[in-house]
Amino acid sequence: MKQGIVYLVGAGPGDYGLISIKAIECIKQADTIVYDRLADDRLLAHARPNVELIYVGKASSDHTMRQEDINQLLVDKAQEDKVVVRLKGGDPFVFGRGGEEALKLLENNILFEVVPGITSAISVPAYAGIPVTHRGIATSFAVITGHEDPTKAESTIKWDKLATAVDTLVFLMGVENLPHITGKLIEHGRPADTPSAVIRWGTKPEQEVLVTTVGEAAHDVAVKGLKPPAIFIVGHVVTLRDKLAWFDNKLMFGKKVLVTRAREQASALTDGLAKLGADCIEAPAIKIVPPESYGPLDEAIANIKEYEWLIFTSVNGVDHFFSRMAAAGLDTRAIHAKVAAIGSQTANWLKNYGITADIVPAEFRAEGIIEVLEPYVKPGMKVLIPRALVARDILPVKLTELGADVTVAPAYRTVVGDTDGRELAEKLEQGAIELVTFTSSSTVTNLLNLLGENGAQLVAKAKVACIGPITAETCLDNGIKPDVIAEEYTIKGLIETITAMYREE
Repeated sequence: MKQGIVYLVGAGPGDYGLISIKAIECIKQADTIVYDRLADDRLLAHARPNVELIYVGKASSDHTMRQEDINQLLVDKAQEDKVVVRLKGGDPFVFGRGGEEALKLLENNILFEVVPGITSAISVPAYAGIPVTHRGIATSFAVITGHEDPTKAESTIKWDKLATAVDTLVFLMGVENLPHITGKLIEHGRPADTPSAVIRWGTKPEQEVLVTTVGEAAHDVAVKGLKPPAIFIVGHVVTLRDKLAWFDNKLMFGKKVLVTRAREQASALTDGLAKLGADCIEAPAIKIVPPESYGPLDEAIANIKEYEWLIFTSVNGVDHFFSRMAAAGLDTRAIHAKVAAIGSQTANWLKNYGITADIVPAEFRAEGIIEVLEPYVKPGMKVLIPRALVARDILPVKLTELGADVTVAPAYRTVVGDTDGRELAEKLEQGAIELVTFTSSSTVTNLLNLLGENGAQLVAKAKVACIGPITAETCLDNGIKPDVIAEEYTIKGLIETITAMYREE
């Protein structure tokens, strides 16, 4: 019989890449995930489709659920014989209240494991170019809560010893208590001119770093209006930021980019732009779904040996075609045709199914493949094109004109995504989005449908990058002028084009 267990998992400081392999494995097997506001939502993409998600996020003075109730929730879910992941920012045992949760589980004879996370105490300063220790500057550091238990009669922080005994002090969750913290440090001997820094949303594209001194920190934070979540670091290591800052020096640091690609395909573009420092908003304008009927495709597959050429126009077409092949009890051995692929990405994807394309045109669109195929086309030659339900007709029309017997079999269709169009429209209206990326004509038309009547004008408030000329033509047809168009019509090519644009700026 299955037994309930709770994994107390640290999600790291904010950058979703800073999570352990073991933590991802726990997320993948979870029946229930109890998560807080500092755990990146993209981590939840690793969960099973039917996972139960329970948000218990805590912000300053705004708790979705009391800690006592969270403790009991973990017990209740485990007693239902579920695999429970308690996903929290940073590390569960560094001011994460993981110890309290573990004790409650122990009290109720619930199995638990702790999966440590990278604490913000060292990672956030590192992303700001501030090492917590450095030869010749700091040989010790301490991590202190900046938000003690308010029910305590008096502070348990030994300010008289802490203020001068440790080279580097890192206060977590201390922004709102800065006047008290800095006052105590100065009172007990820390010089007011000691370098310090406040780092908000550390390790994320929204990261803000304020370099100041112990004496000026509270005033400077108030003037700048910095709010939690943030850490406060004190010590001469802060002076190293001038030389070691790396994260916020990235080419696209902090620039908000709208990724309109289908959710299941957005990660490659998001990851590539994130490496440049961009803050990517995944708002899929399209969703890839099966066609209303697989009849034509299934019929073509039943007669697959009759076709002399198979032409794939996208990765989606490849996946859906071979999915239906498998459903028919067939595999690649049933294919006797030569294979053409539009684009290197489609060609590479075919290799996942053990197929090397015979033809990959230099020009990654229908016109290119027609030019390359023309010498091979003979009257009556049977050609199968598994593709989207709605797509450009130029390829089958031209092949038919050349005498080929062409079958176009819908393998999938694109529909409008489930993005909140009103929220997106507000961000575009406010100028909060720097760049909009389009990876197909359908992402253009469906985004405009999501945005409503003034969609084109809203998109025009941002820079626009298109994956190729066909997508760009769709933009122009809808009154949107692209700023850049990728010369290589792939995600890699789009990222390279965007990179070049920002380098020129």
